[in-house]
Amino acid sequence: MIDKIKSLLEEIEILKAASIEELEAHRIKYLSKKGEVTNLFNDFRNVPNEQKREVGQLLNKLKDAAQDKINSIKEYFENQNTGANEEDLTRTAYPIGLGTRHPLSIVKNEIIDIFARLGFTIAEGPEIEDDWHVFSSLNFADDHPARDMQDTFFIQSSPEILLRTHTSSVQTRVMEKSQPPIRIICPGRVYRNEAISYRAHCFFHQVEALYVDKNVSFADLKQALLYFSKEMFGVDTKIRLRPSYFPFTEPSAEMDISCNLCGGKGCQFCKHTGWVEILGCGMVDPNVLEACGIDSKVYTGYALGMGIERITNLKYQVKDLRMFSENDARFLKQFEAAK
Repeated sequence: MIDKIKSLLEEIEILKAASIEELEAHRIKYLSKKGEVTNLFNDFRNVPNEQKREVGQLLNKLKDAAQDKINSIKEYFENQNTGANEEDLTRTAYPIGLGTRHPLSIVKNEIIDIFARLGFTIAEGPEIEDDWHVFSSLNFADDHPARDMQDTFFIQSSPEILLRTHTSSVQTRVMEKSQPPIRIICPGRVYRNEAISYRAHCFFHQVEALYVDKNVSFADLKQALLYFSKEMFGVDTKIRLRPSYFPFTEPSAEMDISCNLCGGKGCQFCKHTGWVEILGCGMVDPNVLEACGIDSKVYTGYALGMGIERITNLKYQVKDLRMFSENDARFLKQFEAAK
């Protein structure tokens, strides 16, 4: 029996299989209930007592060797079937899925494209600004509430340095360095000292537009606003202008659009008024033109500004502003199909 066991050990050591079916035939031959290894265990009762210890150890070694060999070949076939041992040259170098544009970026680019068709070019400026460009040059009074620490993030080491509260500071920088005609759009992030909630945040995004030239009138402003609204929200969109006040424009107005959810009939979103406010606008105050070195007796202009989050809410009905800055992949994945 010892010779038989040693012979089987040598046979199993060089065992090979070309297919999973051939491997199963080897398993049946050696390890099934009627297999050769099993038969040797059944004959163990006939082994003389003085040989039982040696034969028993050899039998266990044979069984383990056969089981290990079968398992090893089986694992090789499984890896081949799943392609684990092959290098996939089409696989991305990084184990992450492709992302999508942020909804705010999608809407910002759409706004820029609309105004580009009206001849506006992009202008940008610093987010850390000085008091002159954010407030003084824009006709803010020294005691205006916006200068209060409760509304503005001032840099502690210098009360004249602050985080810009609007992108109007970009407009003043352009007017200081350029003479009309000026036709710019100013997208960017702004900061205000507000409590974070579903409807407000300490930072958000704006797009402001400025047009300064000879004989620019409020009618030009209204036509630009009507064109923008129809391009952004649909050809059936209507607008209305309500008198308002801003330090840097005179006259000033708030603009509403007909609710794009109910078509102006009234719903919960528009508070059953049929109108939704989206931006502020007006004719550039002559004091602002003069402060920036532009002759207000020769040139006039209009300015308008809107919050990108506000426009995005209207387009996609996002009810919580905090979702825009939380980077929740489940939320962002919804905008894969957006352009």
